[in-house]
Amino acid sequence: MGNRDRRAQSPPRSRARGRGKPGGRRKRKVCIFCVSPRDNIIDYKNVSLLKRFLDDDARIRKASQTGTCRKHQNRLAMAIKRSREMALLPYVPD
Repeated sequence: MGNRDRRAQSPPRSRARGRGKPGGRRKRKVCIFCVSPRDNIIDYKNVSLLKRFLDDDARIRKASQTGTCRKHQNRLAMAIKRSREMALLPYVPD
């Protein structure tokens, strides 16, 4: 019974949040590895490609930021970790 009392007293939430495009959804990012698999091969030696998926603090970017799918995000993370171990990529920013 205590929950009903609290719900009745709280003000209603507004549905408009002011995020994204007005009246529509954002377009979902597409995985570049699924679109053109021959051009973008995930390899620990391909440092220029792997650097695109690191932020300024040399951390791996999230899949929601880069648009990669789950399968390629896992492979990308493994390649970045292997490249760090081989000293091709930094663990910390320069």
